[in-house]
Amino acid sequence: MKAPGEMESGSLSLRRRVAASKAGLLVGYLLRGWIVMRHMGHQMRLAGRWWARSRETTNFNFDLTALNRTHLAWWVAEATGASVPEILGYFAELESDDALRMHVRDRTKVGRYQYVSDDNAAYGRRIGWYALVRALRPQHIVETGIDKGLGTCVLAAALMRNGRGHVTAIDTAPDAGWLVTDGYEEWVTVVVGDAARVVADNTVPVDLFVHDVHFTPEQECEEYEALMPSLGASPVILSDNAHSNDVLPRLAERLGWHFSYFKEQPAHHWYPGGGMGLAWPRS
Repeated sequence: MKAPGEMESGSLSLRRRVAASKAGLLVGYLLRGWIVMRHMGHQMRLAGRWWARSRETTNFNFDLTALNRTHLAWWVAEATGASVPEILGYFAELESDDALRMHVRDRTKVGRYQYVSDDNAAYGRRIGWYALVRALRPQHIVETGIDKGLGTCVLAAALMRNGRGHVTAIDTAPDAGWLVTDGYEEWVTVVVGDAARVVADNTVPVDLFVHDVHFTPEQECEEYEALMPSLGASPVILSDNAHSNDVLPRLAERLGWHFSYFKEQPAHHWYPGGGMGLAWPRS
């Protein structure tokens, strides 16, 4: 009778002999099919559950995986100089904000887009937005592309905790930002218009710029060029569209700034996640 180690060695030897033979072609073909079907089956189960239960058609709500939260905390800490425990504390602070959670739920249930919006306050990579604001304490934030205003409310909630600051939120849709009510509007000015033109007309120094417009790289370039004259003393630019183009890293290279990228990993969701780019001066 063979010892366990001998049996494992024999099995490994057999696999190697098969892999080195013509039979390995067929075995490899079947094995690759099994790997693909196992992955796609999991994704299809997640997609089917979302299809049946969700109302969303864009800007999906979800939480991050535990490991991805850790990666995000390190990413924000490296950019801000804050400690990782401090950043994780900001994440927990946002996620335990019952007032914001209830506000999102209640406003969504009576909003005009309630039939295409979920009322759960799951913030995804926006917890990184919140931590950036809490750590950097910006006086003036400009956000372009606000949709229903969940991200805008997250920024406003961070400013509330800081006790200072204001958000200029820009969108082309007249009814954008319908979540920004019930006190959150005191920290936000919603402006309807072309983002690049509105930014160009701004005269208040911008400490944090959040680009969240999912149109074209050309649009993003126009916004950044319009932004340059009104940058604050220690500006930070965040692109929530960095997974789809290289506009921000090219700008950072041109200016001699730092650039860093974070890839989002949703928990229990079929969507593969987006990505955020962050740029800030070296000095």
